Amino acid sequence: MTASAEMNGLDRRAAVRQLLQHRDAGATETGPGLVITGLGSATWDVAAAGDRDETFYLWGAMGGAVAMGLGLALARPEKAVAVITGDGEALMGMGALATAARHAPDNLTIAVLDNGLYGETGMQSSAASGTVDLVALAQSCGIVDACSLEDEAALESFSKRVFDGAGLKFARIAISEAMPERVLPMRDGVLLKARFRSALDL
Repeated sequence: MTASAEMNGLDRRAAVRQLLQHRDAGATETGPGLVITGLGSATWDVAAAGDRDETFYLWGAMGGAVAMGLGLALARPEKAVAVITGDGEALMGMGALATAARHAPDNLTIAVLDNGLYGETGMQSSAASGTVDLVALAQSCGIVDACSLEDEAALESFSKRVFDGAGLKFARIAISEAMPERVLPMRDGVLLKARFRSALDL
């Protein structure tokens, strides 16, 4: 079922909070999970769940979230890494899914919030609303553990695996078209880089 047909999808902000609820698991060994966000709503949703030094917001780097998350996961295999982004951003950088599958780091989870719309540019329909099945795309790239989450039970089950470091995972999360109030974290790229590096003891 496409996002355009899912008028009553999951609440995006609640879904993101759910995805992040286990990021401190195993903190005594490797520290909290690391999060890379795609531009726009995904960034605001993650910030609303609680701004953390271990989160890097890409802001305007559309299409770069999966690639950055993959690089981070490969560079720091002891850390669990989650990429949280939207369907439009993921489509712009879809080639990164093939590269992620090729390297298949155990510590990387990719979560795509799919309402079938480009929220940043006027709510135009994205290809995910009709011609592109994001889960099939991920699977065709070679990501075996790829699923669509369309209800609370599925989201709850998947959220327990986001930071478990037990294999490359991809989830398309069906969200409603509602746009909650923006929660804007810092926008200074230099400061974001500095605090993220500090969180990684670099």
